[in-house]
Amino acid sequence: MLDVLVVGGGPVGLFLGCLLARRELSVAVLERRPARSGHSRAVGIHPPALAAFEEVGLTTPLLAAGVPITGGVVLGRGGVIGELSFRAASPRYPFILSLPQRDTEQVLEERLAHLAPGALRRGVVVVGLRDEGGHVSVACREGEREELLRARLVVGADGTRSTVRGLAGIGFPGAPYPDSYLMGDFPDTTAFGPRAAISLMEDGVVESFPLPGEQRRWVVHTETLRDDVRAQDLAALVRGRTGLHLPAGDCTMLSAFGVRHHLADRMVLGRVHLIGDAAHEISPIGGQGMNLGWLDAAALAPLLGRAVGGAPGARAALLRYERARLRSARLATRQAEFNMAFGRPARGPARRVRDAVLRGLLSPPVQPLLARAFTMRWL
Repeated sequence: MLDVLVVGGGPVGLFLGCLLARRELSVAVLERRPARSGHSRAVGIHPPALAAFEEVGLTTPLLAAGVPITGGVVLGRGGVIGELSFRAASPRYPFILSLPQRDTEQVLEERLAHLAPGALRRGVVVVGLRDEGGHVSVACREGEREELLRARLVVGADGTRSTVRGLAGIGFPGAPYPDSYLMGDFPDTTAFGPRAAISLMEDGVVESFPLPGEQRRWVVHTETLRDDVRAQDLAALVRGRTGLHLPAGDCTMLSAFGVRHHLADRMVLGRVHLIGDAAHEISPIGGQGMNLGWLDAAALAPLLGRAVGGAPGARAALLRYERARLRSARLATRQAEFNMAFGRPARGPARRVRDAVLRGLLSPPVQPLLARAFTMRWL
């Protein structure tokens, strides 16, 4: 009988596993992928997550591997609209740490292996789940072998297409946005250094962020979701909107993606709990989704410890957790929608109004509040 079974061995499930192992709970983390994905969409680690990682000794290795983004510059057709510094965002971590998700997962996986050797089991697919009242029975398949696991509590950290959420019968209402994007990683040939650059052009936003290894990620708003794209296509869009040249032949990652929003009806149902993208899907523009999941895990871990131990009021505490984290997800969704709205194509009077609003938001009196918002201090 496990104390906690975590389904999903991505960044959020791995972090929760570390937190639970640190509390000396018996834990297993099941991941259907046989190996870490080489594709890496998420890159930003925000100050609240860096603070939460301190509990299990993750902050130092992540800082050693990543690149601090100290601020950003916002550009328009006429030049610089304004600049944003993250100095006021956090006294300890006045930056957003840039590190590709695959590398972040490697650090998390190594830490979990140290805290709870053998806890992560890859290539395991969950096919059934039943809350028995005193525990949860989880049917799994590993290759041709079937297995029945039992745990006092189960956590679904298995992404937007969560098997746990589906088996538990929890609704996940939402809808797609009209926006689509093209994203790629290239050698950094710009003079932006450790800053993000946001170019708000008439045909849509061009964003770029520094990556480790003198690389830079580029994200471009597109009219439609593109299939069969090439690095040359992304380079041409960036050059056409900003005049900057990307070495297309040296592209190391390329992806086209649409964006959606969903929010689970529940995050706690009996002995089944949801965190991360299994509970809420928000637009990746602004880099909040992965961090939101980590903060779910940080808030949930001590409550699971209390629930396993049968502490008085544990159930009520879990319901308070559910309300608070759903509220945070709604706020994150609104902020992501704000970010996307400013990055959509705008011409003529609409563009001039947008640029004027941004100049106001980037003015010295407002800038500290904007920095706190963009680094998720409100979560």
